[in-house]
Amino acid sequence: QTVRWHIELQPWASPTPSLNYEASRFLKYISTSQISCEHMNLNSLKGYSETTKKPWSICLDERFSLIHRIRSKQCRLYSLGLGNDDNQFELSMANSGCEVHRFDPSLKSAHTQEGRHLWYHRLSIDWRDPNPAIAAHKLHSNTKKLGTVLNEFGHQKIDVLKADVESAEWKILENLILEDVVEQIGQLVFEVHIHWPGFEVSGNDSTVVRYWYSLLRELELKDFRLFHTYKDLSKPQMFLKKEAFNASSCYTLSWVNTRWK
Repeated sequence: QTVRWHIELQPWASPTPSLNYEASRFLKYISTSQISCEHMNLNSLKGYSETTKKPWSICLDERFSLIHRIRSKQCRLYSLGLGNDDNQFELSMANSGCEVHRFDPSLKSAHTQEGRHLWYHRLSIDWRDPNPAIAAHKLHSNTKKLGTVLNEFGHQKIDVLKADVESAEWKILENLILEDVVEQIGQLVFEVHIHWPGFEVSGNDSTVVRYWYSLLRELELKDFRLFHTYKDLSKPQMFLKKEAFNASSCYTLSWVNTRWK
């Protein structure tokens, strides 16, 4: 298997690079469901009445594996966050019998277990592993790629990967695609931030948007289908530092891996 260093970039949206065309293609893409999902929250499970601050939507339709994995108490959720105190979704998944691992570099202790099903890890999931030979990287010894963590924990699969990582999501997603880790994931629920390019994403505005779009098309090639989009109107309505295109700076996107039946 050949190692990929770069994702395939999609052709430009127009004959000459244009931010207007790139932005409208990208925004149309993230706001169009590719597959319908009838049951999208834990309320559809018996005995749940919860209100989450954000709609972390997962697909619980019978044709996908997640609902069956929850029922058989075999499901696993990885949650990537940065000092976010809203863990309602993680708690409800743990209460339904899922094994929940929450990764957050701001935690006080390295590993803690809360209840039977919820673990907290003082780890930051990143798009690269620290290089032990570089002194500056020793500070980041609690930074790891998701593939590395899966290997260390002995986990083959994650039923749901939830990420709210304040603009690191683009490079993390790229890493998951390039290393084929994404194929070990059943559903992705990512908060994406589009008010600036994101960590270590470079280029002019139209280049950045083309890169974002190309990443999401790669997910589609891996049989992921977008089933829910939440446009956050409580956040600044900005697109690459401009009030433009009627865009929010923040969307929560949910995909299901259609190979996971």
